[in-house]
Amino acid sequence: MTSHVCKFGGTSLADATQLAKVRAIVEADPRRRYLVPSAPGRRQRDDAKITDLLYLCYEHARQGLPFGEIFDQIATRYRQIVSSLNISIAIDRELRVIQNGINERCRLPEGPHYAASRGEYLLGKILAQWLDVAFIDPTSLIFFDQQGRLDESRTYRTIAKLLAKCERAVIPGFYGTAVDGTIQTFSRGGSDISGAVVARGVGAALYENWTDVSGLLMADPAIIPNPKTIDVISYHELRELAYMGATVLHDEAIFPVRGTGVADDSIPIHILNTNQPEESGTRIVSEAGPPTHSNMITGIAGRKDFTVIALEKTLMNTEVGFGRRALSVLERHQISFEHLPSGIDTMSLVIEEAQLCSKRDQVIQDLKRECNPDSIMTYPDMALIATVGRGMTHTPGMAARLFAAMANSGVNVRMIDQGSSELNIIVGVEATDFEQAVRAIYQTFVESKE
Repeated sequence: MTSHVCKFGGTSLADATQLAKVRAIVEADPRRRYLVPSAPGRRQRDDAKITDLLYLCYEHARQGLPFGEIFDQIATRYRQIVSSLNISIAIDRELRVIQNGINERCRLPEGPHYAASRGEYLLGKILAQWLDVAFIDPTSLIFFDQQGRLDESRTYRTIAKLLAKCERAVIPGFYGTAVDGTIQTFSRGGSDISGAVVARGVGAALYENWTDVSGLLMADPAIIPNPKTIDVISYHELRELAYMGATVLHDEAIFPVRGTGVADDSIPIHILNTNQPEESGTRIVSEAGPPTHSNMITGIAGRKDFTVIALEKTLMNTEVGFGRRALSVLERHQISFEHLPSGIDTMSLVIEEAQLCSKRDQVIQDLKRECNPDSIMTYPDMALIATVGRGMTHTPGMAARLFAAMANSGVNVRMIDQGSSELNIIVGVEATDFEQAVRAIYQTFVESKE
């Protein structure tokens, strides 16, 4: 039978009411065979995520502080879910094991991984019991290597072998087994990655990612009221948007499902809304083909808090090693750069402010010593905006329309960077112009077409 892997996010599993929606979704399609749950998320805006509470428990234990009151909040949430679902599970025993485990591991390297993973683990056991399907702990399926990266060969081989014998199962997200046999987690939001890994391992026809929004939006709804939903987006477009702040899906989740590139073995991802399952959502595919709508862009995303360090030197282009020396300064200070726009006598280093921070003065001094520029200027409080779309590549006048849109709205473009794929155009503007620039781009490329 064709299989779908379904990952459900924290808001989809926040309480028993949400779990009932999950059950209806799973039972509506027999192809939904493998379920990857997150830990329970917020029930309302001022609520706490279970994972955050578990991290807090670990931190208290590490410092030798009592964490009983915090853990009681976790226990209450799970007991309420079990009681409302009216299922038979030894929830108090499970909770005691977890609480003791946090204490026992609080000063071990495994400590934070163990604590954080227990939200998914316990919710997975509850969900499996309620749906009457197998529970499979991901420590027996997902493995990390010595560098803490996914051991793809061992993981996919094990998943294919074990799940071939299992018609339906719940596999908690977010964690697996380290080389030494202890628990290791992915980065936050890593249940998305777990779902993609399981999908690749079983050769799923589709990876469904259920959340609390009806797909990816063309722009930030905090800036654009009711932005349009993206119907179809390619993996490359998603990477560009995710990098610039679009966060519905963990950007690393595309790597397991995008395929080898040698054959058409990619697995599409479908972003869907647990609260509105009838909505069409967003499909993420390997190659989306030409746009089927009149808009030549797929989405707009951006971030604030960048600093640009601008170096200028006459005949820079003839000076062998200039770029290497500039970048070596950043490397010594453990700073990564975001973009590197350049001209014949200029080079700009675009750096996230959080990385530069207290190192700014020393970095400037080192750049002066290593590169001997004619001038060096810093421009803080910059924002980057990416306009992304596969329809941009072969459409004349895209850049002209983009810059005209911002000029007409009074936004001064301070920096321009376009990748060789021509999939996106990134502009740098003053942070104070960020929202206005996004609105100008959206109005020009989206609203004007409606």
